[in-house]
Amino acid sequence: MAAKITIRPNGPYLVEGDVEVVDVNGNKIDTSGRGPRFALCRCGGSVTKPFCDGTHSKIGFQAAEAAVAQEKK
Repeated sequence: MAAKITIRPNGPYLVEGDVEVVDVNGNKIDTSGRGPRFALCRCGGSVTKPFCDGTHSKIGFQAAEAAVAQEKK
């Protein structure tokens, strides 16, 4: 299955499908215990980074935009 990333309003990135997550040093982060779908933190407050732990709802995280619209060529 191709990867699908859904941007949740004022919440995490929901990731589904075959995707490899790596840290800043290029080390693979194990996602095998998280099932076929997991959430990546977008607010910066999670204690389980890079995964979401729901902190965004406790701190009132407000995203500027879910995604920036692309220009049509």
